[in-house]
Amino acid sequence: MRADRLLSIMLILQAHGKTTTSALAEKLEVSRRTILRDIDALSVAGVPVYAEAEHGGGVYLDENYRVSLTGLNEAEVRALFVSKQAGPLADVGLGRAAEDTLLKLFAALPSLHRREVERIQQRILLDPAAWWPQGKPLPYLETLQTAVFEDHRVQVRYERGDGQVVERILEPYSLVAKAGLWYVIARRDDELRTYRVSRFIAVEALHERFERDAAFDLAQYWQTQVNTFIANLPSFAFTLRLDATKLRLLRLYAEGGYAVRDTSPDGAVLIVDVQLTSLEEACMLVLGLGTDAEIIEPDELRKAVLLQAHRMVTHLSTEQILRHLYNE
Repeated sequence: MRADRLLSIMLILQAHGKTTTSALAEKLEVSRRTILRDIDALSVAGVPVYAEAEHGGGVYLDENYRVSLTGLNEAEVRALFVSKQAGPLADVGLGRAAEDTLLKLFAALPSLHRREVERIQQRILLDPAAWWPQGKPLPYLETLQTAVFEDHRVQVRYERGDGQVVERILEPYSLVAKAGLWYVIARRDDELRTYRVSRFIAVEALHERFERDAAFDLAQYWQTQVNTFIANLPSFAFTLRLDATKLRLLRLYAEGGYAVRDTSPDGAVLIVDVQLTSLEEACMLVLGLGTDAEIIEPDELRKAVLLQAHRMVTHLSTEQILRHLYNE
């Protein structure tokens, strides 16, 4: 709708200052000619929008002009107020600020939108916390946050994924919360790296400041990291014949990593393709499913399960096995 586009133009100009008509056209997915007509319409309506035609010019709003929140449409109101949860913001001391911000926005809304806010909050809730919270607090998150905001180097002791503890001097650029876990993006030896905050054993803020790379873009960097991680994620695929009553367990341990290929006429047996990250993980799943699952392929998994089952049995003495079987 044109009204939404006009409001979007004003908000973009208010947030980013002078902007070219070509950039506006690309962002709003319309032609430059349409943007020019919209700017004329805003000007006629009394909005203090100005254009500079010379080289390096663009479109801009009077710096004292502010767009009223009454221009929000229903979908935008829903997006703002769909969740009251501060989530990771509480970890960095901004939980109360997030709640106060929503309260102020709510007070600025027209009464019609307020009723919509109350309605949507009873229908949709976004909870960013993991089901199983981290087992230990993050004592160094505040120190890292301060270093990130003040561009201070930090000296750390860090436990790597292989268990080795190393000491490093880092230049912390950013903090990122992903699925309930906090990460710090830091530069070391002129290269950006990602560290899990829960693996820091010690963090000491240094008085030395560092110069950030002006070209660094956090959102772009993180999306590249995510894409690289997914592309390099190890994978092990296998196929099971599964008792349908065990689909619940499969869903619990391999959610998003399986697909039902076929079902028996009575629905009692399923042929399921599963994809996990390793042979070891697949072996653990199959052993957990027990006799309710039969490996169709590959033979590599079948041999691994048989070997593991043999080791489990031979690990127990005959006396222990009988005692467990007969509860004696």
